[in-house]
Amino acid sequence: MASLGLAQRIRIGHDGNSGTLFPMMGRVNLGRRRVGLRVMASEGHQSSVEPDLSVTVNGLKMPNPFVIGSGPPGTNYTVMKRAFDEGWGAVIAKTVSLEADKVKNVTPRYAKLRADANGSAKGQIIGWQNIELISDRPLETMLKEFRQLKEEYPERILIASIMEEYNKAAWEELIYRVEETGIDAIEINFSCPHGMPERRMGAAVGQDCDLLEEVCGWINAVATVPVWAKMTPNITDITKPARVSLNKGCEGVSAINTIMSVMGINLDTLRPEPCVEGYSTPGGYSSKAVHPIALAKVMNIARMMKSEFGDKDLSLSAIGGVETGGDAAEFILLGANTVQVCTGVMMHGYGLVKTLCSELKDFMRKHNFSSIEDFRGTSLDYFTTHTDLVRRQQEAIRQRKVVKKGLQSDKDWTGDGFVQETESMVSN
Repeated sequence: MASLGLAQRIRIGHDGNSGTLFPMMGRVNLGRRRVGLRVMASEGHQSSVEPDLSVTVNGLKMPNPFVIGSGPPGTNYTVMKRAFDEGWGAVIAKTVSLEADKVKNVTPRYAKLRADANGSAKGQIIGWQNIELISDRPLETMLKEFRQLKEEYPERILIASIMEEYNKAAWEELIYRVEETGIDAIEINFSCPHGMPERRMGAAVGQDCDLLEEVCGWINAVATVPVWAKMTPNITDITKPARVSLNKGCEGVSAINTIMSVMGINLDTLRPEPCVEGYSTPGGYSSKAVHPIALAKVMNIARMMKSEFGDKDLSLSAIGGVETGGDAAEFILLGANTVQVCTGVMMHGYGLVKTLCSELKDFMRKHNFSSIEDFRGTSLDYFTTHTDLVRRQQEAIRQRKVVKKGLQSDKDWTGDGFVQETESMVSN
C-alpha cells in the first residue's frame, strides 16, 4: 500500500445540513498512510444505557452501520445528499469509470418477483432484477459532485465505487482522480454480473482469481485510502476471491453483489422480463429472496477471515435483502462490520434508515447489548460440518437415554431417593 505524509488529525463531525451532532464522525486520519482499524466497542455494558450504533471501520467513523449500497440510490448529488440528511452511516456512490460514454442503459431495466402464486400486483415483492449498468454520467460530473458533498458534509463518509477495463494505467488514473475529490474510501466493483464482460470488467475479474490478484496489486500499489473489494456470488467458492483481495492489500471485502438470473417469462406475450423491444438479457437478482444466500456467503467469508487473518484490521460489509433491523442484525451476528442497502431503498425510500436503526436498537435492548461490537460475530461459532452435527446429536441422544434409564446398577439405589429413583426408570 502507498505511504505518503505523516500529518495527523482527527476530523470532528457535525451534520452540516441540519446541525445534528455526530461526535467524532468522519475519517480518523492517522497520517495519509492507509490504515485499518477494528470496529471499536463502547465501554460499559449497563442495560439502562441507550444502545450505541456507531462503528469505526478502517479508520472511518460512522453514526451507524447502515451504508447506501452502490447503485441508483447513490447516482447523483441530490440523492446522496438526501441519504446523508436522512442519517445513513455512509454512502457508496454508483460505480464510475473513465469512459462513461461507453455505458448505454435501456428502459425498462427492472423486473419484480411477487410472492403471490399468480403474480398479482398486490403480492409482496420478494425479488428484484436489474439489467442496469454502471453510471452513464460523465466522470467529471460525478467527481464534481463528490467534491461538493465532501465540502458540505466533511465529517460524513463518502465511498467511491469504481470499475475499469483490464488496463493498469486506466485503474491508476481512475484511483488518482477519485481520491483527489476527498472521498473517504474506495469500493472496487469486481462483481457486476451483467454488461461489458467483453471489456474484462466487473464479475469477469471477480470470477478469475489470477486476474483479480493482478488487478488488486495495481490498485493497492497506488491507493491511499481504504479499499474494499466487492465480491460476486456467481462463483463456486466465494472465499477464494475474498482471500486473494485481502492478501493483495485490500482492507475489506463487500458481499454479495446481485445473483445472475432470469426473472421470468410473460405467459401472455411469451417474452422474457424485463422486456426491451421484445427482448431481454440475464440480470442481477436482489431483494428479500436473496437474503438467505447472502447470509451463507457472508458466513463463509467471515469464517475464512477469522481463521486465516485473525486479528488483522480488516472489515466485512454485508449486502443482500436487508429491509429490517433484524435482517441487519443477522449479518452482524455473522461478523459483518457494516450492512449495505440498495434495493431496499429503491422500494422503501431513504427514510428506511430510521426504521433500520430503531429496530436494530430494539434487538440490542432485548439482548442487553450496548454496542455493535458486543454481538458482532456471536453466531459464527455455531456453524459446523454435517458430520459434526451427526456426532453432536448422537451424543445428545445417548445422554438423554442415560437420564431416562435412571440407575445403571443396583449399587446406585439409595434409601432417601428411592421413590424418585424408581420413577426415573418408568417408561410411561
